[in-house]
Amino acid sequence: MDKKTLIDHLNHDLAGELGAIIQYVTYAAKATGPYRPQLSQFFLAEVADEQLHAQFLANKIVALGGEPVTAPRPVPAARTNREMLEAVLAAERQAGADYTARAQEADAFGDKGLVVQLEDMVRDETGHAEETERMLRDWPL
Repeated sequence: MDKKTLIDHLNHDLAGELGAIIQYVTYAAKATGPYRPQLSQFFLAEVADEQLHAQFLANKIVALGGEPVTAPRPVPAARTNREMLEAVLAAERQAGADYTARAQEADAFGDKGLVVQLEDMVRDETGHAEETERMLRDWPL
């Protein structure tokens, strides 16, 4: 794994985190119905983790000699609470897969500290996905 490819992949992940922040903030505003307060709070509570991930990635990209991206990945359109939760679940699963791959790349690159941090981020994203799955389990169609 060469440094430029690793930086490019970390920038891909950074764009995902920036998109996740926007996704959570937007979905918190759009939540409706009798569970709106709880759902809105759930979405907003995730922003802090995603922001920490984004900051870590930006710092690591700069440390490696790269330039952090500033454009987020697009946020999926979602009209209903269920669609928002499904979009969040898909994004969290994708982030977990991306960070798993990135940890393998960091290991090949020889950056053990990055491997550990990315594995911690996999744990975070997996926890977010599991919580969202539990919410969707009995959510009405």
